[in-house]
Amino acid sequence: MSERANASVIPFKVEDETEEGAVELGTVENPAERLLLSEAVRMAEAIIFASAQPVSEKQLAARLPDGVCIAAAMADLQQIYAKRGVNLVRVGDAWAFRTAGDLAFLMSRDTVQQRKLSRAALEVLAIIAYHQPVTRAEIEDIRGVETSKGTLDTLMETEWVRMRGRRKTPGRPVTYGTTESFLDHFALEEIRDLPGMEELKGAGLLSTRMPSNFSVPLPPADPDALTEDEDPLTDIDLEELGLLTPRVTED
Repeated sequence: MSERANASVIPFKVEDETEEGAVELGTVENPAERLLLSEAVRMAEAIIFASAQPVSEKQLAARLPDGVCIAAAMADLQQIYAKRGVNLVRVGDAWAFRTAGDLAFLMSRDTVQQRKLSRAALEVLAIIAYHQPVTRAEIEDIRGVETSKGTLDTLMETEWVRMRGRRKTPGRPVTYGTTESFLDHFALEEIRDLPGMEELKGAGLLSTRMPSNFSVPLPPADPDALTEDEDPLTDIDLEELGLLTPRVTED
């Protein structure tokens, strides 16, 4: 036999160089779709990078080309930044670039130090986070002491707590819940990522001698959705609460 007859066929793959290395084109079923997705990833990167606030998937969908799978684009972009100095992180239903956790110490000198919350404010914040939606009276019932309006005002000034709606009970008290800024500050993807009872015990935040019937409430899956016993806040409600300037009407 000739050398040609004895030669074996060596399989090979065509590779497309990217920032992260070679990508196997053989794994792409539709090159046109892959090209569209790659361009969408670049566009999403620019949008999120230029935004001072986390960018929601709804905002991305409105600005990216039609037909783009937002989930796939964000997964690709998150993988690209996985080992870099900044990471792409999910904040609720939004996305933002944040300093990699192991490099946070480099930013300590440039971080604006916020004033420390009082113990009362921390207790109220924890109650709102785990029990939302919750009214001021319900917060006081859980704490066993009166809660000053200043404590709630301080938490709303930090933009970690917001007014959600009004409870469908006599007096229609305001209900409170957490915000995306709360999730962002505490590096939570969603509110249900809050530590459970075992994690709290392990961190020394709960006594190991808790009553047998004690449990940590599970926050709602969608903290933005109003419950059956809540009414949405109207413009009249916002005016009464001092959150909206009353309209001036001509006689």
